[in-house]
Amino acid sequence: MPKVKTEKKTRIHNEVQKQGIVFNKDFGQHILKNPLVITTMLEKAALRPTDVVLEIGPGTGNMTVRMLEKAKKVIACEIDTRLAAELQKRVQATPMQPKLQVLIGDFLKADLPFFDLCIANVPYQISSPLIFKLLLHRPLFRCAVLMFQREFAQRLVAKPGDKLYCRLSINTQLLARVDMLMKVGKNNFKPPPKVESSVVRLEPKNPPPPINFTEWDGLTRIAFLRKNKTLAATFKVSSVMEMLEKNYKLYRSLRNEPLEENFNMQEKVIGILEAQEMSTARARSMDIDDFMRLLLAFHSAGIHFN
Repeated sequence: MPKVKTEKKTRIHNEVQKQGIVFNKDFGQHILKNPLVITTMLEKAALRPTDVVLEIGPGTGNMTVRMLEKAKKVIACEIDTRLAAELQKRVQATPMQPKLQVLIGDFLKADLPFFDLCIANVPYQISSPLIFKLLLHRPLFRCAVLMFQREFAQRLVAKPGDKLYCRLSINTQLLARVDMLMKVGKNNFKPPPKVESSVVRLEPKNPPPPINFTEWDGLTRIAFLRKNKTLAATFKVSSVMEMLEKNYKLYRSLRNEPLEENFNMQEKVIGILEAQEMSTARARSMDIDDFMRLLLAFHSAGIHFN
């Protein structure tokens, strides 16, 4: 008689197995189980006894408990009510309980309180919006030590000319100093993710660059649409030209200024690119100073990206 194959059960984290909690991959729940990785992340953050720490996606609290031992307060933002309850139960009736504040809900929609540091094993599917929510938060925090999918982390630190250099790279590096700290293999998590991970340190630039980030983001969004094409070719795309012309006409209207005689938006834009010697430049090899100069030239001519 042939053997009946038994269905292989998913391995569940020991501490929550008894409670019947199965991790939700829709929320990117991969619990960091290696205490050495947690120790290194806390060391790299230079955690002080007076610090208020923000954690996003605390899960079962392996890192939270370690931070509560060292910090003045930990604010843990958790979208899963089951895990939030488990975390609160874990510190109940201990000296750590009054030091923990749990915010239940979507981090991207939350109003963030003041914090000194952010240390987190980030839910990978919200990595990009999470970074800019943090970096545009005021008042500025001191630094963030964050776990990301490895390729995402490599994009954060990529330099002009690198294969992975993109809008994410330059927008992040405009606002912060970014350092790659270490690689973390998938077997350090339960359940293990499909990808390798890396830890990155972000230190917001203080003071922040004197620039309207929405305008900056509008320019880089256009330039990196086709990062290997010349800027002249990219800006000639009809949808781009229509958007810039609409914004320019609104700008002139608000200032009660008529359009120039024989106005032609394409000629105006290409003229600016040529004056800056950037018509043949490509986004893949442009740095922050290049984009700063280009944005200033467009603004001086009344051309805006928002």
